[in-house]
Amino acid sequence: MAQLDRPLRADAARNRARVLEVAYETFAAEGLAVPIDEIARRAGVGAGTVYRHFATKEDLFRAVLDERIRRVVDEGNALAKGEQPGQALFVFLRSLVLKFGATDRGLADALAGSEIDVEAVMPKTEDAFLALLRDLLEAAQQAGTVRGDLDARDVKAILVGCLAIQDASPDAAERLTEVVLDGLRAR
Repeated sequence: MAQLDRPLRADAARNRARVLEVAYETFAAEGLAVPIDEIARRAGVGAGTVYRHFATKEDLFRAVLDERIRRVVDEGNALAKGEQPGQALFVFLRSLVLKFGATDRGLADALAGSEIDVEAVMPKTEDAFLALLRDLLEAAQQAGTVRGDLDARDVKAILVGCLAIQDASPDAAERLTEVVLDGLRAR
């Protein structure tokens, strides 16, 4: 017989919130490879507590990353409304690489498909992200500021490459990202 959904006890709700907070901070600082036992230790709970709330590490990833990627999509949609079409794409990509790439390794890992296949685990989130890239790209292409031979998956692959640059060479990331973005520009 299936157990009915009941509200969490206050202590269980606090533990769940603490685990999510620590998981987000840990994934952002160190990437997605951090073991659940380590997240539990940092949250001050046992591993069993984490597994009661998140049956698998994938479930914990999903809980943390789904919200993070949705916020990124919301920021991109706001840019699309507030910037010129070509400029919105470049501002968005720069922001992802230089702002989030430098401070949120978990997001960078998720976009790169490291440790978690976002497309398989969170298809709606991945679809929303690709739809945003497609909208920004198509607007920039129609404005004549971006090459016409690219699609959203190409731009995502380029973004993942720029995130790898940020990880490998943080001091050169801004300059090298600009070199890559110049390659997107229409001739």
